[in-house]
Amino acid sequence: MPTDYRCRRVPRPVMGERPPPQGEWGDFHPRPQTLTAYAANMGKWGKRDDMIVHQESPYNAEPAPAALDRHPLTPLGTFFGRNHGMIQHIDPDAWRLRVDGLVDRPRTFSLAELQRRYEHRGVVATLQCAGNRRAELTAVRPIPGQVLWGPAAISTARWVGAPLADVLADAGLLPQAEHIAFVEAHTQPKAGEWPVFGGSIPVGKATAGEVLLAWEMNGAPLPAVHGGPVRVIVPGYIGARSVKWLQRVTAQEQPSDNHFQAADYRMLPPDADRAEAEEGHGLSLGVAALNAAILTPTDGQALLAGPVRVSGYAVAGEGRGVARVDVSVDRGRHWRQAEFGETDDPWAWRLWQISLELPPGPAQIVARAWDTSATVQPERAENVWNPLGYMNTAWSRVRVTCA
Repeated sequence: MPTDYRCRRVPRPVMGERPPPQGEWGDFHPRPQTLTAYAANMGKWGKRDDMIVHQESPYNAEPAPAALDRHPLTPLGTFFGRNHGMIQHIDPDAWRLRVDGLVDRPRTFSLAELQRRYEHRGVVATLQCAGNRRAELTAVRPIPGQVLWGPAAISTARWVGAPLADVLADAGLLPQAEHIAFVEAHTQPKAGEWPVFGGSIPVGKATAGEVLLAWEMNGAPLPAVHGGPVRVIVPGYIGARSVKWLQRVTAQEQPSDNHFQAADYRMLPPDADRAEAEEGHGLSLGVAALNAAILTPTDGQALLAGPVRVSGYAVAGEGRGVARVDVSVDRGRHWRQAEFGETDDPWAWRLWQISLELPPGPAQIVARAWDTSATVQPERAENVWNPLGYMNTAWSRVRVTCA
């Protein structure tokens, strides 16, 4: 890492701010500006000096899209960060996990006990913020008060930890347990300054073998910035369900009543007034949706006419495979199929690429993905716009100019 850490910041809209003008979605791609005040923490966390920092406190940042290209496993310094509170710094030796609720045998684990007692299982899984690609939705209507993510609030790692299914089996789940809830530690800052983060998943998912209590990320101890010493990893679900700095696992009859499940991370109808929406209104988000995005070239890039390499990622939720990715340069009238990279893990993205012959002049490159159930991404952002800007799965588009 260079010593002169200069990360980039995208101004975050606030409630009541004058809305942006209507226009092409590409007009609202993040246009970062240099930031130096936050550089010390970026270096401490081992992040790239060109991360796009949408918010300083809490820390919310994504890499430039091209930084994800050619990396089936995202380097730790490139992995996006999504937080609703301050980064927790917990001594691994002092960390404890409580497993309780509708179980026969509640108990508390230290990290050493968890690692000694249970299988060390590895899972390659993609985590994606439910707000990934939100910025594109602002071309339809403004979405004030939300982080305007580009297409890189998504990353992939190999996680190692104890299968949650084994931990719950040892605890003795009672028949009435239908949901497993997670709560983060909340040691800092002062109580009440930030809401405690939590959420839950159905017991059927929690007892599947792929859900981990993870302590390792890409071969290294799980860093604090990504939830260490232990976080839950829920492959195939939105990133919000993979709760960081895990402190408690509770078996219960109902879904979590934590704010970030009962009131946030919900899909409201497009005509809903978010300010007046009652808790529980809309659809609670869980399983991740089919999504694909172009990583290179980037929107607005100037290129040389001739062969151009186009690359990106595609990911399908809940273990469904990505069947193919189509790419078009004539707004979807004709399509060509991209080639996938060699890796094909059931819970991870598939990186893809294609070479296109582009003539001189402006061009729009469009990509869409299909999964193994023959589901395809919707064409337009208007089809998926919602007041909180979640789950933008519309066709990915970038505009370039060739000379």
